[in-house]
Parts: sequence; C-alpha cells; structure tokens
Amino acid sequence: MVINRSKHTRRPPVPQGSRKSYSEPNKIGANTPFDFSGKCLTPYGGLLPVATMLEKLGFKKLVEETLSVHRIPRAMTIYQFLLGMVLALYVGFSRLNHLRFVAHDPMLTGVLQVGELPPQSTFWRFLASLHLQVAKQLLAIQRVLRQRVWEAAHVQLNTVTLDTDTTVHTLYGHQMGGRRSYNPKNKGKKSYQPILTFLAETREYVGGELHNGDRPTGVQIVRHLESVFAALPPCVRQKFARADAGFYCWDAVEAYEKAKACFIIVARKTRPLLEELQKAHWQPSCKTDADQQCEFWYQPGNWGQAYRFIALRYKKENSEPEREQYQLFESPQYRYRVFVTNLEDAIDLLVWFYNERAGAENLIKEANNDAGLAAHPSGRWNINCVHFQLVMLAYNLNCWLLLFQREEESKVGQLQHTTMAIARLRFLFLAAKMWRHAGRVGISYSDQYAERGLFHRLMNRLRRIAPGAGTFLPVLATALVS
Repeated sequence: MVINRSKHTRRPPVPQGSRKSYSEPNKIGANTPFDFSGKCLTPYGGLLPVATMLEKLGFKKLVEETLSVHRIPRAMTIYQFLLGMVLALYVGFSRLNHLRFVAHDPMLTGVLQVGELPPQSTFWRFLASLHLQVAKQLLAIQRVLRQRVWEAAHVQLNTVTLDTDTTVHTLYGHQMGGRRSYNPKNKGKKSYQPILTFLAETREYVGGELHNGDRPTGVQIVRHLESVFAALPPCVRQKFARADAGFYCWDAVEAYEKAKACFIIVARKTRPLLEELQKAHWQPSCKTDADQQCEFWYQPGNWGQAYRFIALRYKKENSEPEREQYQLFESPQYRYRVFVTNLEDAIDLLVWFYNERAGAENLIKEANNDAGLAAHPSGRWNINCVHFQLVMLAYNLNCWLLLFQREEESKVGQLQHTTMAIARLRFLFLAAKMWRHAGRVGISYSDQYAERGLFHRLMNRLRRIAPGAGTFLPVLATALVS
C-alpha cells in the first residue's frame, strides 16, 4: 500500500499573540450617568480574613468569659459593641462619630450579625459604662489571643527582644490626667505619656497602659514590666530588653534581673556619672560612629549593686548647634552616650543592638497615626484607658494576620512588617458584593484583584485553625523559631 503524503510534515505555526478578545475600555466622562441602586456592595471586603481569624480563635467566648460589664446593653450585645469598635479602628475610623459612615455597610453589619449599627450616642453610653478594670481585662484577652495565634501560626520563638518606650500625646482639651511635662514639640501644653512595649521579632504590642503627663515612677515601671513578662507565651525562654533613659532606675533594673532578662538601658545624666566619665580610660572607637569609647563598673547612689556602664563620646565642633536631647551628656568638649547593661558583649555590638531599637519608634508612630492611638475620645480617664487598649487590639490584628500570611520557610530575620496603612490598601479596601442564594451567603470580589493568590492562601490557613488537646493545631508545617 502506497501512502501519498509529504515525507516531512509541516509544523503548525506558533500563535504570535493572545487570542483573548478584549472589550473596549469604559469611557467615563462628565456626562456619565450614575445612580444609587446598587445593593449589598462594600469597600471593606478584606474584613473577611479578620472575622475568620477571630471566629476560629474563639474571640467571642473569650470576651464573654473575661469582660465583667455590669450594664447590659439592649441595642447589641457586649461582644458586638466591642467587636464593632475594634473593627472600626482597624478600618481606620478612630472616632466614635465616624461609625455613622459604616452604620449600614453590609460587611461590617454581616460580621456583627445586626441589621445596622446603633447611633454614636449608644456607643458613647456603652463606652462610658466600662470601668477602669476593663482595660486590664482587654490586656488579658490579648494575652490569650497571642498564645492561640502563636500555636496556630506555629510560632516557636524561644528568644525575644522587648522594646519599651514612651510617647507624648499633646492634649487640646481638658482630659483627666493631662500634665505639663516633657513635651518638646508643644512646650507648655498638657499631654499624656503612654508606656508601650513591643516584640521586636513580630512587631506585636505586648503590654502597655495610658499614663498621665508625668514621668513614670519606679513603681509604675515595675508594674508595667511585670505585666509584660507575664504576657509572653510559655515557649519564650530567653529575654532581651531595651529601653531609653526614661526607664533608668534601680526599680527597672531589679525587675529585669528578677525576670532573668538581659537588658541595656540609656543612662540618665547625673553629676556623679559625669565625673566617672571624665576620669574613665578612653580608647579610639573604630567600629562605631563615635570618636572614643570606654567601659567601667559603677554603682549609683540608691542601687543595690554595681553594673557595667559603656560610653561613647563625640568631639564637639565650634559651630555645632546646641542639642536638646536629654539622653546625650554635654561637656565643653564632648557629647556622650552612656548605657548600663548586664550583657558581656563588645561595646560596638551592644551599641548596634541598642540602635536596632529604633524600630519601636516606627511602631509607635504607626499606632499613633494609623491605628488612632493619639485620638483620645473623652475627657474621662477610664474611657481613654479602655479606648487605648481597644486601639492596640486593632493594631495587633494586623500583626497576627501577618504571622498567618508569612512564607512557609521564613526566618525571623526575613519577616517583613506591613504597616496598617499599606495593609489597608492591599488587603482591606477590597470592593466586594455580597449575595444570597438558597440560604447561603457569599462574597464576590473583582477578578482584577492583584493579590488573589495571597488572599486564597491566607483564607485557607485561617479556615484550618482548630483547637486540639488543650492547644491549637498549627496550620503551617514549618515552625518560626529564633
């Protein structure tokens, strides 16, 4: 049989372009018609992962078991009021009167399972009914949530670094607790000076409290540090701590020693310490930005024992302007940076380690500007204290979502922190449409969303969160270790 065909078959041509047909672009102009007939539309489609995480971690039951509120509201439950304010802060509304903008939002009302949010006066009455003890209970809630998040996200950090700092909130009203104290940007005005401690590895808020405008006393510092150490998960074995000159006192050092924490604190300017600096043996500092460095053992007057002090000094130029930073010692020839520590590393390594604390100042700035920490809503002290902890709970929601969003093989040094402002633009402000069919409720997002892969991965991990035998089962295979 003879087959009559070409010996060398011709290969089909390769397509030179995409065969997908694109429709003409939408032409939007001044005469484009518009209406308000769209239903079940929301700009906050990214609240779904937040609601999923809180539901899987048992947030509702935790609130109902922890909070002790004597007044029983009628418009919504205590849990709904609390979750509504936290989600509003997470979205970006730092004032209670801003809640009217999302009172009918289908996503927020769907998460809260209400038809609409009550007016702001109802939120005000509920917030005013919360006593000062509720602020401490909110800290306890965050402590339990942190433990559950670490278990579910498979975080096993045995070494952590605690950055403690204060910030200044200038007051423009007649808030209780306002004082005229250290306020370099608005001298002479009353302010608050909250105390906050962050975890350097995960950028979480560990503990803190609203403080009046006066400098915190040793007793208040000890109380704060003890609550911070108690809030750490059980897997933490070694603790490093960094603090500025506002925490330079024997009470703070004794609290660090009691918790077996390695610390480095900026020393405050005193005349005896300045005399020690002038008679110390100075050597050239080749590995730092200073001209010379030294170290010595020194015991301040009311301290229980002597500690290692390290110092750097910089030559002053004749034309150098006067500095107002109280952490730097001044003399006619030099400027000094002095630290007290119980670490035994080289001076340049300790200075580098302390300089990394600058990240905590960025976190405080994020809490002030993005989460609304500086927006104290009332003149009453108890309301402002409760609002402080609600803001920091909203801040921690972003940090905990990032722990579930991390790459499987990520190391601690590779964790990238996404601020709340950027996270809102990437993952929160998602146009979505809610639909209902056959008794089921669903959410439809745009097919043009650029982060669909990350969103799918995050939702799959969050939906796999489940409690085990006294703990939560990890949803990531690889643990995040120090």
